[in-house]
Amino acid sequence: MKSNQLLYLSHDDVKAVGLTMAEIIEALEIAFREKGKGSTEMPPKPGIHPGGGDNFIHAMPAYIPAMKSAGVKWVSGFPGNYKMGLPYITGLLILNDPETGLPISVMDCVWITAMRTGAASALSARYLARPESSVIGILACGVQGRTNLEAMNVLFPIKRVMAYDVDENLSRRYAEEMGPRFDLEVLPVATPREAVSGCDIVVTSGPILKKPHATIKSGWLDEGAFASLVDFDAYWHPGAMAESDKFCTDDTQQLLHYQQNGYFQNIPALHADLGELVVGQKKGRETAIERTMTANLGLALDDMAVAPLIYQRAVEKGIGTPLPL
Repeated sequence: MKSNQLLYLSHDDVKAVGLTMAEIIEALEIAFREKGKGSTEMPPKPGIHPGGGDNFIHAMPAYIPAMKSAGVKWVSGFPGNYKMGLPYITGLLILNDPETGLPISVMDCVWITAMRTGAASALSARYLARPESSVIGILACGVQGRTNLEAMNVLFPIKRVMAYDVDENLSRRYAEEMGPRFDLEVLPVATPREAVSGCDIVVTSGPILKKPHATIKSGWLDEGAFASLVDFDAYWHPGAMAESDKFCTDDTQQLLHYQQNGYFQNIPALHADLGELVVGQKKGRETAIERTMTANLGLALDDMAVAPLIYQRAVEKGIGTPLPL
């Protein structure tokens, strides 16, 4: 690319690059290792809330020197978009040259957000779930229900999926799609408890809510199970979270920032963040019967671990549209 140009990558361009989930998980492990060593820069994400309610638009900057990655994601989440046939998550990512500060690429962030969020769940599970985990429960069968299953299937010998959604048509379509795609037994279930009890891994992936609906009650999550709270604590009753032996997150400071803004009002004490787990500063799973949880917040670090790989591969393959600065 010329120094007076940037590369625009549409949603289709980003997908066409061909980055795999396994590559994304590996990139995130590198990024969180750097975070654990204190070698990254990532301020808590500021946000605005047009229309009120649970709508948000966040600015997410991060710098990972070891990956030569710097930039910002401007991402929105509007829970009511489905009524207009629009996606819940939309936005753009700007990648900068860390040596000059010049923007070198602007890319759609929807695919990146979906994939890196699933990858972060799986990376957490690498340290917190039992290695032999084979049954996974998915609660909310949308985009994140798909990418979290894809990521867990990379690292674990998944055989059976218990899929629940408040809209039973969505869980049925999910089963019809994901079963053949990954050669798994995917069972739509009628109640949320069927997607929690009896599962080795549980992923709740509905919309993020300031006031949790707290569907999952104490006594549902089995001993030895791991849960990834992609929807923050929206699905979880405080009593259910209190049964966790280790409650983790991906970034402690960001979680505290969210608490100051009204989220996570009734969660257990934090055991560790993901960077601490990756570098071994804090222990992950230690016994087969521990209940473990992570409430990953979705970090700019995730995005900036993935964006350079997409940009480099797009340049190599001639994908995208050069635009003048």
